[in-house]
Amino acid sequence: MLMKNNKFCIFYLLIILLFTQALKAQNTIGSPVLFNDAWLFHKGDIAGGDIGGSVGVPWKSIQLPHDWSIEGPFSEDWASATAYLPGGIGWYKKVFTANKSWVAKQVYIYFDGVYKNSEVWINGHYLGKRPNGFIAFQYEISPYLNYKGVNTLTVKVDHSEFADSRWYTGSGIYRNVYLIVKNPVHIGLWDVAFTTPLVSANKSSIKVKVTVTNSKASVANVNLKINLLDSTGRIVATAQKTLAAKKGENEITFNSQVTSTRLWSVEHPYLYQLQVQVLQNGKLIDQINQPAGIRSIRFDKDKGFFLNDKSTKIKGVCIHDDAGALGVAVPEEVWVRRLKILKEAGVNALRLSHNPHADYLYKLADEMGFLVMDEAFDEWEIGKNKWVKGWNVGTPSKDGYHEYFKEWADRDLRDMILRGRNHPSIIMWSIGNEIDYPNDPYSNEILNTGINPQIYGKGYLPDHPAASGLTVIARQLVKTVKSVDQSRPVTAALAGVVMSNEVGYPEVLDIVGYNYQEYRYPEDHKKYPERVIYGSENGMRKQAWDAVDSNAYISAQFLWTGIDYMGEAGKWPQRSSGAGLLDLAGFKKPEYYYRQSLWADKPMVYIASREIIAADSTHRWRRELAATWNWPVASKIDVECYTNCQEAELFLNGWSLGKKSKTEAKDQILHWDVDYQPGELLVKGYNNGVEVSSNDIKTSADATKINAIASQTLFKSHTKGLSQIEIQITDADGNPVYNSADEIKVELVGPGRLIGLENGSLSSHEDYQSNKRNALHGHLLAYVQTTGNPGKVQVNINSKNLKPVTVSLTVQ
Repeated sequence: MLMKNNKFCIFYLLIILLFTQALKAQNTIGSPVLFNDAWLFHKGDIAGGDIGGSVGVPWKSIQLPHDWSIEGPFSEDWASATAYLPGGIGWYKKVFTANKSWVAKQVYIYFDGVYKNSEVWINGHYLGKRPNGFIAFQYEISPYLNYKGVNTLTVKVDHSEFADSRWYTGSGIYRNVYLIVKNPVHIGLWDVAFTTPLVSANKSSIKVKVTVTNSKASVANVNLKINLLDSTGRIVATAQKTLAAKKGENEITFNSQVTSTRLWSVEHPYLYQLQVQVLQNGKLIDQINQPAGIRSIRFDKDKGFFLNDKSTKIKGVCIHDDAGALGVAVPEEVWVRRLKILKEAGVNALRLSHNPHADYLYKLADEMGFLVMDEAFDEWEIGKNKWVKGWNVGTPSKDGYHEYFKEWADRDLRDMILRGRNHPSIIMWSIGNEIDYPNDPYSNEILNTGINPQIYGKGYLPDHPAASGLTVIARQLVKTVKSVDQSRPVTAALAGVVMSNEVGYPEVLDIVGYNYQEYRYPEDHKKYPERVIYGSENGMRKQAWDAVDSNAYISAQFLWTGIDYMGEAGKWPQRSSGAGLLDLAGFKKPEYYYRQSLWADKPMVYIASREIIAADSTHRWRRELAATWNWPVASKIDVECYTNCQEAELFLNGWSLGKKSKTEAKDQILHWDVDYQPGELLVKGYNNGVEVSSNDIKTSADATKINAIASQTLFKSHTKGLSQIEIQITDADGNPVYNSADEIKVELVGPGRLIGLENGSLSSHEDYQSNKRNALHGHLLAYVQTTGNPGKVQVNINSKNLKPVTVSLTVQ
């Protein structure tokens, strides 16, 4: 009896397994498959690269994404704008076998981003060129596939113009590559548009527009079905129609309703699953699965921004693509860690500066509840200044995207919007950043008058292009946006508002972003009463936030920046910008905690210190602060405290140095001038007299050991994972040693590889490909990637004169 039951259980489990596999296969019909492994790379140009290069050409095995610029070396010969790192030409090659099941199907290769001037060949057949390094694109390769031997896919990347951007862009196939296999009748790339014409918690309407492509000459009679599933898999809305699909593109629209709607918001980013199916003769031949959020957005000229009819202040940060040691080839997990930290500070919005970003970043914004300002361009048909010898130093380069703008801008903009239009996180489309920067390049007579906080040179420059040209181009770009998506406003980030007002540029936009011009808000709100104004790029001072917080008609602030970034540097040896709340390693800076005190709801209190120098006692900058209590004996120390609590009390070695109220503090910053004594400095935060938060810093002894905390230690096999290991140098009691700069070495044993070490330095020229690096402020971040093979990965972390530590990772 037991044997029979066991046999029955095994049979039953096999049936479930087969059903599950069949269901999984059904759900992945036509889905993109990562194509990142087993690539080869050659730095430099080669003859015959279109067919894989001649015999004897050296190739290096790599996996994508890949950024060759970050491999360095740093050199003053390159440009400060792009982090003093090289560009050049590179070739990529992948040899693969075509699956016989692809015969009579449509096979595509999809690139999420290649910087820049990419050209692609399959088996020697030229597929095309894409100059823009930030735009996703695909080519059909099915007509050229070889089913009797191997196939060679080659990509040439030309970044010879290394000073072509105002920030670090990297070089190469730095984002994911996918292979897509479709039946002859299928839903094309980005050919599902999901909108929500009416939204409420009780009942919402959804509209789904689908384009079906038929690659055959004969008409295909198909049945199309849409399902909207909740997080449990229950269908909450459905509709279906028949379609006689002719050769080419066939558009069809569905309308349905959802009752008891779970709305997407920054606090509760609820996502449904949209399922679009194509069936022919009862057989499923294509299926698209996409997350879908139901939410409403509205900007009001007098009352600001509304999300789901709830007034919402947009607390945003601007971010660039890079992650220090990793360049721009950044694994998704890095951004998960960064975004979690930013969310803790109260950040609810991201401005993706100044280009479309990696596909997964929009997915994370949807899942984690960030509002997104998606941005297309940093320059239009005339080039901006890209500094070579330091910001505003010497003669700038004029290389850049403007060389391709007239031919490619409409297509690039359209593709950006098609790719992103189903993301609920995106709330506005920006057609440009600071295109109107005064005299860089546009000019106008009005620059001889008034206040212009951002300007190149001085006053009107008659030999520069007229600012009136801005309006003509903006009108065309807005038209392009509206041809694809009318559910979101079109905007731009303006640097020269006084100049743009003269030529009508703002009137072309739905909403108008002001960069660093808070002082203009009241005047322009009165002068242009129909204009929606918001802060699209702003400084860190509290006055800039007050201009948002105290004015109902100003809805947003986007801080420059959320995270330090490579490039836009000063003179050598500086090679990165330190404008962020977080450093290049994602470690919190004092500025982070100040912003948290202004934006976060959870009670917090934080202290940092600096020595008071008599000659400079009136100038106290947050960037001089340090989370340390190691100072010269008898020195005078300024202790700065940030808190969102009502009161804070400071203690030195258990003795109270007084309680202070947040409301009485200038800019919501509490100060104590303290005569230094070694020991413990502790602050407590109080609400209604009750302690709700605390923070302390302690005097550390000499550095003696290394502590390490891994973001993840358990991984699945057959897939690559990433552990981000925070390394901290401490004394014997475990107190962080802030001033430690010891060299740390990281060695791996097992199925893993070290892909980077980052300490947050803005000027270090240490080799990013090395397995050793000096600590900064006593800490370092190690990026360890598992290979997908099962086993143990031992991460051995050591330094001369310090007790080592080992972190164990398990792949199972």
